[in-house]
Amino acid sequence: MSNSHRKLTGRIVIATHNPGKLAEMRELLAPHGIEAVSAGELGLGEPDETGETFEANARIKAVAAAEAAQLPAFADDSGIVVDALDGAPGIYSARWAGPGKDFTAAMTRIERLLQERGATAPQQRGAHFVSALCVAWPDGHVEEVEARVDGTLVWPPRGSAGFGYDPMFLPDGHDRTFGEMTSVEKHGLPPLGLGLSHRARAFVKLAEICLDQR
Repeated sequence: MSNSHRKLTGRIVIATHNPGKLAEMRELLAPHGIEAVSAGELGLGEPDETGETFEANARIKAVAAAEAAQLPAFADDSGIVVDALDGAPGIYSARWAGPGKDFTAAMTRIERLLQERGATAPQQRGAHFVSALCVAWPDGHVEEVEARVDGTLVWPPRGSAGFGYDPMFLPDGHDRTFGEMTSVEKHGLPPLGLGLSHRARAFVKLAEICLDQR
């Protein structure tokens, strides 16, 4: 990667078909004057995520969208990594929810596997969310960052805010799950929020190199 970071301006494509992610990313980008249109709204297909890391899959999505739309494209690949499950589901986090995006089933599966391994005490139930962000330009330039947030998995799930595995994830130092936090608390940036989530933390890193500070 070259030392010269490229600034992001104007209109970009958000390479996601996930409405929850799209809403979060739009919220993060809006203060920077970035107009975001989604891959879904442009009718772009979803590339096969064949990478073996979050970073590789974020790059696959961003590069495909940038080439198809001929605009800069922003993609996230994220997931939950459970220590007692040897890092599963990891890059397969979304796939564990199946084509119907049934995260209740996916959380139940994680819980069943933890129980099978006797991981019942909080110290045996450590996990972290990872978010890899990539911005790709049609000429092939990319900017990439990654961040994580550590926590513990609780059962039963708590709260109906957020999406995905949020209701079973209790971030370190807090007494409410991501599913119980408002979107501002979870990924709002200071001074409004804590900038707590993995995506918010990655976004702060990306903003430092790619976005004009407002």
